Amino acid sequence: MRFPSSLWRARAAVMLALGSLMLLQGMPARAADPIKIGMVIPLTGSIAESGKYGIQGAKLAIEEVNKAGGVLGRPLELVIEDDQSANPTTILAFNKLAGDKNIVAFLGPTRSTQIQAIAPAVQKAGIPVMIGGTDPTLTHTGNPWFFRFRPNDNYTVRVMADFGGTVLGKKKWAVVHATDAFGTSAKTLFLDNLKKQGIEPVMVEGQPNNSPDYTAVALKVKQSGADVMATFITYEQDLAIFAKQLRQLGVDLVWVGSPSITTTTARNLAGPALYGTYAVADFFSGANPQAKAFAEKYQAAYKSPADFFGSWPYDAIHVLAKAIESAKSTDPQKLRAALLAVKGYQGVEGTYNFDNNGDGLHGYNILKNDNGNIVIEKRIDFND
Repeated sequence: MRFPSSLWRARAAVMLALGSLMLLQGMPARAADPIKIGMVIPLTGSIAESGKYGIQGAKLAIEEVNKAGGVLGRPLELVIEDDQSANPTTILAFNKLAGDKNIVAFLGPTRSTQIQAIAPAVQKAGIPVMIGGTDPTLTHTGNPWFFRFRPNDNYTVRVMADFGGTVLGKKKWAVVHATDAFGTSAKTLFLDNLKKQGIEPVMVEGQPNNSPDYTAVALKVKQSGADVMATFITYEQDLAIFAKQLRQLGVDLVWVGSPSITTTTARNLAGPALYGTYAVADFFSGANPQAKAFAEKYQAAYKSPADFFGSWPYDAIHVLAKAIESAKSTDPQKLRAALLAVKGYQGVEGTYNFDNNGDGLHGYNILKNDNGNIVIEKRIDFND
C-alpha cells in the first residue's frame, strides 16, 4: 500500500519534532552530569574502621546536598579509592583518582603521615584536597591545594598545656607520642610550649605505630614520677593497648590526650581503661546545634556514635558545595579562591574561617571520658 505524499510529509514533520525535543532534553541531561569528588580512605588494613566512619560522614552530606537540589543544578558523586592504611598505597590511590579528569576536588586522608606522602602528587595535580590531618606543616609549606577541616596541632598543644598546667595545676609532665609525622610534630610543638612556661618534662618517649606491646613505655611512665601525661598516639588500637597496660601496672595520673583518645574505635577497644581521661577534640556532639543535629542523623543512619572521622568529611562536603556555588564554577583556581573566602560558616566541628594557609578551624573542645560518656569541660577558640 502506498501512502499519500502529504501523509509522508506529516510523518516526517512529527519525526523531526520528536528529534528536536530529544536533543533539547539531552542538553539538560548533559548539564546535570554529576560533580565528582574523589575520596582516598582506608577500606582495608589496620585503620579501616576509621575509613568506614569517614565514608559515612561524607555520604550523609552528599545525600543532603543532592536532596536539596545539588550544586549548580548537578548532583554530587563520591568516587572512593582504598589507600589500604599505608603510605605507598595512599600515593597509588590518589594518583589513580587524579587520573580521572572529571574529579573536581578530593577528600584526602585523616592521618598526617599519609597526607605528607601524597603532598607532591597533590601539588602536581593542582586540584583542591580537603584534609583531616593535624600536623601544622601540611598547610604551611607552600602547597596551595590543601584545605584543612580540623584544627592543627599548634592549637592542640596550647590547649593541652594550659589545661593540664593552669586548670588542673599539674607540672610534672610525661609525654608519649607516635614516631610518625603527626606524633613527632605534635610532641615537638608541645615541648616548645612547655618550655615557654618554664617546664621541663620528666619523661618523653616515642613508640612506632602498630606496636603490639606498650609495657616498657607504661613502666617508664610509672617510674618517672609524673603527675600528668600528654599523649599523641595516632592509631586507636595502640591507644587501647597502652591504656590497658597502664591500668594493669596501677599507673594513676591525669591523662590529657590528643583527639584520637575520644574516637568511637578507641573507646570501644579500651573500654574502662580510658575512663577519667581528658582530651582536646575538634568534634563534640553537644558543642553546638549543628553538631547535635549531625550526631542524631549519623546515629539514625548508621547505628553508631559520630566522631571526628565522620564529622570533618561531612563539613568538607558542605563547605565545598558552598564554594562551588559561590564560584559558579569547578575550575580549580576559582574553587581554591572560593574556599579561602569561606568565613563564618558554622559547621559541626565549629566555625570555619579559612586563613591564607588553608586552615579553617582555630579552636578545640576539652572533653572528659566520664565512665564511657564524653562530656565537655570547655571550648577554647583562638584569634591567631
